Amino acid sequence: MRFVNPIPFVRDIALSLHFYQNVIGLKLREDFGSFVLFEGGFAIHEGQSLTQTVWKRPASMRETYGCENLLLYFEHDDIDAAFTSIAPQVDLIHPVEQQAWGQRVFRFYDPDRHAIEIGEPQAL
Repeated sequence: MRFVNPIPFVRDIALSLHFYQNVIGLKLREDFGSFVLFEGGFAIHEGQSLTQTVWKRPASMRETYGCENLLLYFEHDDIDAAFTSIAPQVDLIHPVEQQAWGQRVFRFYDPDRHAIEIGEPQAL
């Protein structure tokens, strides 16, 4: 058994594809219409269709996404450059801050209010 990745539900797949590709800078690997896979394994899925597939019921337009109980984590080799590029285009949670464990990160929301953290790489 091995963990692969979480798949956030999104309301508007085209908007989210644009956000993750053009704002965050992820490279598209495959676009299946309602499911998009980026290089590195991160993926997004249109929520209406995934709800139908997984739970066999139609999704309500009132479905809540981005409940502040999940953080999508990415790393960037130049955290300051990433912040300068991304911050003007997003709803920022906070600017670059050093965490208690020594890593510098910043956090913001995607279009569905999923919280995203971009951190500098840490030696493991």
